[in-house]
Amino acid sequence: MLYSMNLRISGRNAVVIGGGKVAHRKVLGLLDAGAKVKVVSPELTRELMGLAAEGEISWQAVKYTKKDLEGALLVIAATNDTETNLAVKKDASPHQLVNLADNPEQSDFQVPSVMKRGKLIIAVSTSGASPVLAKKICGQLEQTFDEKYESYLEFLAASRKEIKAAVKDETAKRKLLREIAKESFLASDQREERFARMLKEAISEEGK
Repeated sequence: MLYSMNLRISGRNAVVIGGGKVAHRKVLGLLDAGAKVKVVSPELTRELMGLAAEGEISWQAVKYTKKDLEGALLVIAATNDTETNLAVKKDASPHQLVNLADNPEQSDFQVPSVMKRGKLIIAVSTSGASPVLAKKICGQLEQTFDEKYESYLEFLAASRKEIKAAVKDETAKRKLLREIAKESFLASDQREERFARMLKEAISEEGK
């Protein structure tokens, strides 16, 4: 069984064993999350070479050894050699989380396909059964949750802060939070004005 969560890894060390296309995809995800990435592989794709040249990643142009895992929170084995990937899993310490790109059953964690719209993040996993299907589902979600959700989530985040700061009654808070999450607010061009009126009314009711 897997426990689903979003992990904050900004500034944390991650090592990717392998330098092919799969490794490249894993590296991009780690960089996007702010991790410090080290890649261990005698050879790299052109894209990874570019990242190394720009200083975005550190590159050790050698074959994998156990020492390469030192200091890493996350370890991703993405070589085209099953024995090497399994060796990485065996060599990792108990406090390190390991992903084997070719073996989800032996992995401590799996990297799902992700759909992002600003603050909206939807992760899709098939538990390793079909990454292709997971990617297809993400494509469908992109059509459902289009660009308007970016500004809507910004509105919801700001409104939630205002509600928490201005309204003391818990029932009134929940009512406002449910109201602004309704479809009518997503589609409204005047949601800020509507919310301001609702918040004012809630504060007024508390003062009675």
